[in-house]
Amino acid sequence: MSEPVTVKILDREFLIACTPEERPGLIAAAGYLDGKMRDMRNRGASGLDRIAVLAALNIAHELLTLQQARASDASQLAQHLLSLKSRLDAALPASLQ
Repeated sequence: MSEPVTVKILDREFLIACTPEERPGLIAAAGYLDGKMRDMRNRGASGLDRIAVLAALNIAHELLTLQQARASDASQLAQHLLSLKSRLDAALPASLQ
């Protein structure tokens, strides 16, 4: 069941409907977005639309960077596991494989 939650972003209040389980994540996301938008404003960006777009681009860039790092880590882990499996296969007698 959804219930309204008030979040404040760049000194403006927004009423967002979400489930009780989503509430902590929504509040955290709103706080993060507010921080990014304030950062853009403090860097000299003006106009709410421009500030919002710049903040969204920065957040999207962070997300893509994290996704690429995760994919790279997963690939390295898979390679390491294959190497370990090959070493174990070579070390174990054929009867145990």
